Amino acid sequence: MKPSRFAFYGGFTLIELVMVLVMLGVLAVFAAPRVFNRNDFEARGFHDQVLSTLRFAQKTAIAQRRTVCVAFTSTTVSLTRAAAEASNVCDPTLPVPGPRGELVLTAPANVVFTVVPTGFSFDGLGQSRPASVAPAVRTMTVVNAGRTITVEEVTGYVHD
Repeated sequence: MKPSRFAFYGGFTLIELVMVLVMLGVLAVFAAPRVFNRNDFEARGFHDQVLSTLRFAQKTAIAQRRTVCVAFTSTTVSLTRAAAEASNVCDPTLPVPGPRGELVLTAPANVVFTVVPTGFSFDGLGQSRPASVAPAVRTMTVVNAGRTITVEEVTGYVHD
């Protein structure tokens, strides 16, 4: 029996198979290292933790009507509070309690961030106050994530 002129033969041609293999190879070279790199995920996670911690510090200052100080190093964030409502000076022996005790964030290995300035506080109204003479806007950049956190001075608004 002679095949019809319009008969359909299923399958792939050799060119189609080679092109699929080339595309898979390109994806493996460029996408796989990015997917399996934990540093990017850890840096983004730390960025989000710092953002949440700063918002928590502001809300704590408002709720307790007392100053909450935020102190930074290149790998840690810690919160302390003032002993009395009227005081603008934080007591280093009074850490701000978090859900699991004392609230100190430590960056994962290979994750660092830069901070300008290295410390500031939120007053009882939630406004950001400089620890010393400092810029009106405070910025924290998680270097590995390439994202910046900004704290506005007048309102204390914390945002990306």
